[in-house]
Amino acid sequence: MLKRFSTNYMVFLFLIDAIIVQVSLGLGMRLRLSLPLGPNLLPIWVPEYVFVPTPWLHVAVGIIWAISLQLGFVYTPRKIIYWFEELQHVLLSHTVAALSFAGLLYLVKVDLPRLTFGYFYLLALAGFIGYRLVLRVHYRVQRNHGIGITRVLIIGAGRIGEDIIRQLEHQNWSGFEVVGFLDDNPSALHEMALQATVLGRLDDAVTICRQHEIDEIIFALPLHAHTRLANLVSRLQELPVRIHVVPDYFDLTFHAATIENIGGIPLIGLRDPAIDGFQRFGKRLMDLALAGVGLLLLWPVMLVVAIAIKLEDGGPILYSSSRVGENGRLFYMYKFRSMVVNADKLQDVVSHTDENGHLIFKHIDDPRITHIGRFIRRTSIDELPQLFNVIKGEMSLVGPRPELPWLVESYEPWQRKRFAVPQGITGWWQVNGRSENPMHLHTDQDLYYVQHYSLWLDIQILWRTISVVFRGRGAY
Repeated sequence: MLKRFSTNYMVFLFLIDAIIVQVSLGLGMRLRLSLPLGPNLLPIWVPEYVFVPTPWLHVAVGIIWAISLQLGFVYTPRKIIYWFEELQHVLLSHTVAALSFAGLLYLVKVDLPRLTFGYFYLLALAGFIGYRLVLRVHYRVQRNHGIGITRVLIIGAGRIGEDIIRQLEHQNWSGFEVVGFLDDNPSALHEMALQATVLGRLDDAVTICRQHEIDEIIFALPLHAHTRLANLVSRLQELPVRIHVVPDYFDLTFHAATIENIGGIPLIGLRDPAIDGFQRFGKRLMDLALAGVGLLLLWPVMLVVAIAIKLEDGGPILYSSSRVGENGRLFYMYKFRSMVVNADKLQDVVSHTDENGHLIFKHIDDPRITHIGRFIRRTSIDELPQLFNVIKGEMSLVGPRPELPWLVESYEPWQRKRFAVPQGITGWWQVNGRSENPMHLHTDQDLYYVQHYSLWLDIQILWRTISVVFRGRGAY
């Protein structure tokens, strides 16, 4: 929808990136020879002060970075609207390209000094990020002077229309200017509709678009009013405006709807995973790497804990329980047993409701917890067997906590949106209170994670989890 995220803008980014990566390759060696780091290369390695990479090296770098940046959605407008999203895609794609380039150099047995490679990586990264930041500042200054503004008309002043205007005004940096609404019922506009006004009826759409120089039209009509959509769209075809339709399916969606095409028939996905293919690939790769390293490093601790549990009461070492995973799929989650045998049968003894009628099913003085169990719960060691769930793909390192099926049965519809992503060992609510927050409160924090997901957020949560575990906050 944004004017500046046009095809020309994407081509411009591609060409500048291509230039940056080629220039950085040559400058990498120049810095290697200029800076007093590493062993002296002159005159043993190169006869001249400036090293010029061979043509095939330039070609290889160009191809690898072009493919990686493209597959990393760096040139996909809807993926880079926000500055943080663009930064994440550029950083990840550039790093993947650099690792691929290093692998290629190894396979073809080409020697490239490590410092040269490091300089090349940092120079290219600084270039990619630097000029994009300058462009964003430039467009922000333009918007402040009324240049490059996208003038938006919303057709439908009901609940959907108000939701749209709130989102657009919340993202006012992006260059949207909502001119107003069209609606056959002017009184439908709620008092909280901020600054927009009803400019006329739906039949006035063509006239209003010409008068106010509209760039984008968003149809936000309820389902019962969609019968007028086709006729109105056909009348608007004579105008140079872009037209978008917001389906009135908000109450059914679990996260963000997707559009697919099968034989020319558009399909709207209402329960597709909230994490797209590229992000899911990165998340899964991080899960496998960290879970594998964790098991290799922590197996002695796990062995000691297993022996201690067995010696205490002779019961099973592991506790497996059915949990609800991504998209509502059931799986068995593993933990070191921290309670007495058959503790599930004593659930009614500790479950109660608070003053607001919300179910509280665990508390700090749970009489079912064993001596060893209290220690491994406080240190979160009881969670370590879930690394096997991560390896199997049933869980992720980071995500909403897998919930018990009988608790999910009491969920309200909005709470089930937490299952739009893989469930995790740690998550946003765990680093913001853990068990101190009962079920009906931490669901809100799980939804925050779903709506703001990024690999960088996963890394932040993992880092903060280390601090939370060491302090033992909220763990019982």
